[in-house]
Amino acid sequence: MKRKILVLEDEENIRSFLVLNLKRSGYEVIEAETGEIALEKYHENQDIAVAVLDVMLPGIDGYEVCRAMRGAGYQAGVIMLTARTQEADKVTGLMNGADDYVTKPFSIPILLRKIAAILRRTQREDELQVISYKTLSVDVKGHHVYICKAEKGEQIEVELTQKEFEMLYVLLINKGIVLTRQKLLNMVWGEDYYGEERIVDTHIKNIRKKLGVNLISTIRGWDTGLIKRIKNSLTYKNLHTDCCLTGSIQWNYICGNCRIPSNLL
Repeated sequence: MKRKILVLEDEENIRSFLVLNLKRSGYEVIEAETGEIALEKYHENQDIAVAVLDVMLPGIDGYEVCRAMRGAGYQAGVIMLTARTQEADKVTGLMNGADDYVTKPFSIPILLRKIAAILRRTQREDELQVISYKTLSVDVKGHHVYICKAEKGEQIEVELTQKEFEMLYVLLINKGIVLTRQKLLNMVWGEDYYGEERIVDTHIKNIRKKLGVNLISTIRGWDTGLIKRIKNSLTYKNLHTDCCLTGSIQWNYICGNCRIPSNLL
């Protein structure tokens, strides 16, 4: 069965160009020229796999459409089309729930690769049904996340975007293991991701805020920037047992794999 792609673009020439190339690539395409029509189409076709949304639109813009989709619980991947090149504009899209972005003028091959990368991630079959960690419970198959509130003794569902869910899942199955920003990019966005590395920081911040509890710790190395792991009682030295090349750690030695200064081990 063909995967459905929603294309929201108010300029007819660009929209027709996108639709033509997506259909040639084997996708079923649903078109919309306004944000209002896009939301209506999505409501009618909730099996849409990826939404390609133009940012600059009359009426409801692409950011608002993306935010409305996420607010309604829609789990499709979202790629923003933007003529804006400032990092702040890109972060705005990510903060509203987008998974990726393409800057105009864009390359069709790059857009197709980004769509394919999102589809690969969403099609992955997870072996575990439910993962539990402290007050956190994740239904992998159903894509549901719950936090247990001790004072009330009840589970409260936490709504995450598709990419936030995938990142939380990766952190959970690697709890206690240091994951660099680049490692998270490769595991969640794929090795063919060409965007900003700071997308990791944005999603981690959103996950922490939505969970309401800090289960993710940040470790800063000399030249690595952000390093993430799910908190547990392991020491730094234990974390590096498998990756350090020697059994003895010298004060001035930097692990060749994880790149953490040895004086932190």
